[in-house]
Amino acid sequence: MDVQDKNFKRFLIIWLGQLMSTIGSGLTAFALGVFVFQKTQSATSFSLIILFSFLPLFLLLPFGGVLADRFDRKKMMIIGDAGAVTGLLFILLIMLSGSIELWHIYTGVALSSVFAAIQNPAYKAAISDLVSEEMYSRASGLIQLAGSAQYLISPIAAGLLISVFDIKLVLLIDMITFLIAVTAVFVIKKQEASPQKQEEQEFLSDMADSFRYLISRQEVLCLILLTTVVCFYVGLLQSLFGPMMLTLTDSRTLGIALSVSASGMLVSSLFIGIFGIRTSKVFILSMSLALAGLFYALMGLFPAVSLIIVFCFLFFSTLPFVNTSLEVLIRSNIDNEKQGRIWSLVYAISQVGYISAFASAGFLADHLFNPLFYSGGALSQTVGQIIGIGQGRGIGFMFVISGLLVSILALIIGRVKKIGELELKTVGQ
Repeated sequence: MDVQDKNFKRFLIIWLGQLMSTIGSGLTAFALGVFVFQKTQSATSFSLIILFSFLPLFLLLPFGGVLADRFDRKKMMIIGDAGAVTGLLFILLIMLSGSIELWHIYTGVALSSVFAAIQNPAYKAAISDLVSEEMYSRASGLIQLAGSAQYLISPIAAGLLISVFDIKLVLLIDMITFLIAVTAVFVIKKQEASPQKQEEQEFLSDMADSFRYLISRQEVLCLILLTTVVCFYVGLLQSLFGPMMLTLTDSRTLGIALSVSASGMLVSSLFIGIFGIRTSKVFILSMSLALAGLFYALMGLFPAVSLIIVFCFLFFSTLPFVNTSLEVLIRSNIDNEKQGRIWSLVYAISQVGYISAFASAGFLADHLFNPLFYSGGALSQTVGQIIGIGQGRGIGFMFVISGLLVSILALIIGRVKKIGELELKTVGQ
């Protein structure tokens, strides 16, 4: 067995652990979202769960990235995954006391997110240690496959669990999956490519150096900034799809709809994981994102569960191509010794879009767009005659507008010269 095969098998061990953890996190995310929406009937309360699960990660990722480059990445992953259990344990103990409130849930998911800021950049940087550049797109495809599990497996499983058992069981299962991820990292041996300690350097100096490095790579920065705008619209979908569907159906059907729809992501991720992407990454990025915007808009156009599932399936099928193209374009233009800190900045910058969406989605839906489509609302007799009126149709209208804007941005990305220059280093990946 050559070194490349041996390292890729080690990557697969870590990947399997993260796959289980991702499924568990998906169970909790779905169950807590349904739990809160059924209690409050508020899209704002629902979207705040997502906001608090992302905000600490967003704020702390630059620090986590520096840690991933200064210390053993395997240890950082263990600390991150093990620490994430504390937030779930906090929520579970409060629920057992019988006095759970919204702020308890927000605090728990935020605490888990703090440790995700340690785990995430270490995991991303470890990929560059474990696999060769020729295997980047294949490894990325497998990561997308693991990510799709929280949409494919978790919703239908969580919908069934919370319809039969108490939500506390879901939290317990999630904690177990985090421990499985920790065990998987313990199994592999320490890699020869572990990052060198840089104790003689100042922590803030490392971060400043990372900013300067990223600014010097204007092509990468241009792609990240454009992606940030796209992330805002994707964040709206993540925040409001559940509330829109729960106005049309129940939680079990929502879980089934998400799982069936996400099978499109599974198919595409498997395809990329097996075959990789051999054509122009910029072309694939532009075309797949344009199609994602189209299917996004069609999801909001019709108030029919079956049609929403069809277009959601098509939407999910485009995401692995979008994500893999982005990751390969960026990863191939970053020096390996800076992977941890630069990836943390990449995530921090791009997730400004997500944070903005999570913070505003619920308010926009509850106080602006939904009222326009109530009986007698300002758009009930015009646009409402096309997309329908009533609870949740304002969210549908938001999806239509957002999807069209995403498609326009996709065409812009394909025409930006600096992004096209990134293609030169991705041949064969």
